[in-house]
Amino acid sequence: MTEDQSAGTEDGSERRDVVVPLRVYKAVTVFSTLFAVASVVAGFILVDVATQRASAPASEIDVPVGIAGIACILAGTVVYAFSTRFRTEEMGKSKDDAT
Repeated sequence: MTEDQSAGTEDGSERRDVVVPLRVYKAVTVFSTLFAVASVVAGFILVDVATQRASAPASEIDVPVGIAGIACILAGTVVYAFSTRFRTEEMGKSKDDAT
């Protein structure tokens, strides 16, 4: 792997940055953030519906809808976390690379 693709961190794990042109970076940032926000909001709405605004007793909770809501929240989180790996040449190296 090249230095642009990975940088060791203190705990031994590797962070992989993807260097892309500025236009691609902007598109990835905009659309991944849009998807992540929409997914998290939809997830909270589904959890709210499943628990009837947190007022339903445990026996009346709609479990499949609740699980779908939590899955939406997790999907938004994963997409946003993955999108933070992109950078442009002009951005330079991350602070972990400064040695």
